[in-house]
Amino acid sequence: MQLIADAGSTKAEWCLLNNGKIKTVLTSGVSPYFLNGDQIAALLGKELLPKLKNAVIDEVYYYGTGCLNPDNQKMVQKSLKRVFKEARVKVWHDVEGAARGLCVRQKGIACILGTGSSSCYYDGKAIRKNNPGLGYVLGDEGSGAYLGRKVVQYYLYNTFDEDLRARFDATYVTNANEILERVYKQPLPNRYLAGFAKFLADNRGHYMVENIIEDGLNDFFFTHLCKFQETWKYPVNFVGSIAFGFKDVIKELCNSYSFELGKILQKPMKGLIEYHS
Repeated sequence: MQLIADAGSTKAEWCLLNNGKIKTVLTSGVSPYFLNGDQIAALLGKELLPKLKNAVIDEVYYYGTGCLNPDNQKMVQKSLKRVFKEARVKVWHDVEGAARGLCVRQKGIACILGTGSSSCYYDGKAIRKNNPGLGYVLGDEGSGAYLGRKVVQYYLYNTFDEDLRARFDATYVTNANEILERVYKQPLPNRYLAGFAKFLADNRGHYMVENIIEDGLNDFFFTHLCKFQETWKYPVNFVGSIAFGFKDVIKELCNSYSFELGKILQKPMKGLIEYHS
């Protein structure tokens, strides 16, 4: 049996392939920047293995956030081998998963807009160009963490008008001290910040909300997509909760930049199954 994983910082999707049958399991996110090897193995043992019900796994194809870093990749691979001792384990970074899931074996630009963000030019066989991922502190333009940080800034700087601030207070029972504690002292701050992106989705139509969404996504287009000459030659594809949730803005930006819009998917798994089949 084959096990394919698409692992982000917030959640991970695992698909078990068994003679044409597909079983999907969801677990918490797996980020080697926030979890060590023991924690990853423990998470899989608690959340994944019981749902696989003693299935004999022959091959594990894992695509995960943070695995562009060779040390992280090795740590994740060792953790997977601890859990699936008899399986052949291969680990790639999440951008490779996005490229294969979106383009399969066609040329194109593949973009991730989820908790974090990234992009690459994929020639149908391999990634040829990829801007460095700087994480939620220095980069991740257009991501859930990036947009959520803007929401928090507007709230803490008292930029929201009375109506939007009242909506925020009704949605989140919090205050400045708690927010700063969660961001600077508690684990998984990127996931915490990304949670505020839902506020944008729930309050579409308000001019401040639309400005945050448009400016944040435009930062991704300008900072990343405009760096690839191939962006004007091949379809630009997107995957992730932010891309899928704000696809109307993605379409408008592609038109304004004269990009050919390809696919906008919530998850890359269908394409990854096709690729590995």
